[in-house]
Amino acid sequence: MSDDDWFESAFDDEEDTAEGAFESEEETTGSAFESEEDAAFDDESADTDAQGRAGATAASSADAFADSDTDGTGDREPFESDSDPFVSEESDPDGSLFDDDFASAMRSAGPGDESGTEDFENEEFESELPRIDLGISGLDDMIQGGVPERHLMVTIGAPGTGKTTFGLQFLYHGLQQGDNAVFITLEQSRQAILDTANERGWEFDRYEREDDLAIVDLDPVEMANSLDNIRGELPQLIREFDAERLVLDSVSLLEMMYDDQAKRRTEVFDFTRSLKQAGVTTMLTSEASEDNPYASRHGIIEYLTDAVFVLQYVRGDTQETRLAVEIQKIRNANHSRATKPYNITLDGIDVYQQASIF
Repeated sequence: MSDDDWFESAFDDEEDTAEGAFESEEETTGSAFESEEDAAFDDESADTDAQGRAGATAASSADAFADSDTDGTGDREPFESDSDPFVSEESDPDGSLFDDDFASAMRSAGPGDESGTEDFENEEFESELPRIDLGISGLDDMIQGGVPERHLMVTIGAPGTGKTTFGLQFLYHGLQQGDNAVFITLEQSRQAILDTANERGWEFDRYEREDDLAIVDLDPVEMANSLDNIRGELPQLIREFDAERLVLDSVSLLEMMYDDQAKRRTEVFDFTRSLKQAGVTTMLTSEASEDNPYASRHGIIEYLTDAVFVLQYVRGDTQETRLAVEIQKIRNANHSRATKPYNITLDGIDVYQQASIF
């Protein structure tokens, strides 16, 4: 696939007009990008150091909310206690809480421990920033007022935690409201994405026929080789398609194309900058680090994004594996910091906001 036709499968009528428009900007602002890139990492690192010094205080306050520019990365040991983290004798004396399926168990558990959450429904909320819902049941209730539009977000998780489903559900919610959307996949074929969405009744094939949705499958090697052109053309193509939501699945494959850490950081920084220039609300997916489930594989993307969602497995000594979600940060938004269980069904991801995983 040549540099000029990488987006042809989704935008048949687009012409290669954006590259020249961005050449002068790249030449005149190259050094500015480098300094801004370093500043972005320095600022986030300072936030992380500050959070580490306040760790003892934060650990004792499970219901803290943040107008967050900080990151919750770090190693945790949730199962150091000998007691069962899922079942207490008071709430489940006969140990039968998880005999049924997960959804039934969550319903039988009732409200559970609501520490770390807050009922935003009864609070008046005013904001000058336009905001959107993600379309993830239960998770939207953990974000006061919604996520600011045009934010760049990332969902981090191990294989099987539902990262792709998270992105598809985010797009589907926008499509239902009349938004145009773009899904760029580096892992699966276009047909595989359509099949996954249609299996859930989300009718992505219809939205694509009506030109409300563009699905683009790219080879990560070709994307890395053509990244300069893509970075220049993508904002213009997004504007011409009038896209309001975009998903890239996954940024980890793009990061893997660069062996040098400094080169990887620069390329990913420039690419995320081009997405912000496009003025589209973007959701990236990223593999989790093998050593730390709260961090991305290369430890870069969470510092460049405005919001970070972590999907993870939680394993107890005696109970089966559960799925849990945590909001690490959302800039310019109050949000819960509680870790909440969720399930993946044919309807998508459903977060049990009123239940407690611990």
